[in-house]
Amino acid sequence: MGELRVGCSGWMYDDWRGVLYPAGVPKRRWLAAYAEAFDTVEVNSTFYRLASPEAVAGWVRDTPPDFTFTLKASRYLTHMKRLRDLGQGIERFYAAVAPLAASPKLGPVLWQLPERFARDDDRLAGALDRLPPGRHAFELRHPSWFAPAVLELLRAHGAALAIGVHPERPWQPLALTADFTIVRFHYGARGRRGNYSAAEIAEWAARLAQLARAADVFAYFNNDWEGFAVRNARAMLAATASRSAASA
Repeated sequence: MGELRVGCSGWMYDDWRGVLYPAGVPKRRWLAAYAEAFDTVEVNSTFYRLASPEAVAGWVRDTPPDFTFTLKASRYLTHMKRLRDLGQGIERFYAAVAPLAASPKLGPVLWQLPERFARDDDRLAGALDRLPPGRHAFELRHPSWFAPAVLELLRAHGAALAIGVHPERPWQPLALTADFTIVRFHYGARGRRGNYSAAEIAEWAARLAQLARAADVFAYFNNDWEGFAVRNARAMLAATASRSAASA
């Protein structure tokens, strides 16, 4: 059995006042408050800019010992370089998060490719060869990538296929290519304005439980607006806990 962790993509959202953060709690305390509800978070800010080592040291300091951070790799590497010539960029990325990388709290690094980036096995193979030790997951968003040879390439390097849950990508397979996976809940299909309905939560709780039979699962809700991510993540935790209790 693998480990199942559920959280959100980020924590600095004003919409979450009154949903997760009580009135009067300053923003500098939001991560600590978030960590009282969830044991993992996906950091999106590292996609847009290099982190500050001082800020990253604060992340480590403000979270419990068993907390895990998933980091989103820089868009400079995925969207601008498109996985070419990664050496110096990877070094800069990891230097910026050195306090976290030196701690036991660093989880997977997520490499999200552009939606229009079509399959290129050689470029993916070259990138996989350059990755530093650790857990790496790839969110492939163009349908051409979902071929047996690509999945085998990920397996050969111990890299995970990240599962992006979005109604516009129904062809995304629930395939395991490593001893872990990341499931990213972008937009609910049956709830209001991207909220996940109770039925969707129940269906995905069963799928996450099945995945966790064979791998560690990191599940994140990215529908941050109106506090949906917090509510959906809490509902998913309750649903998966209920399933675990029933099967015990």
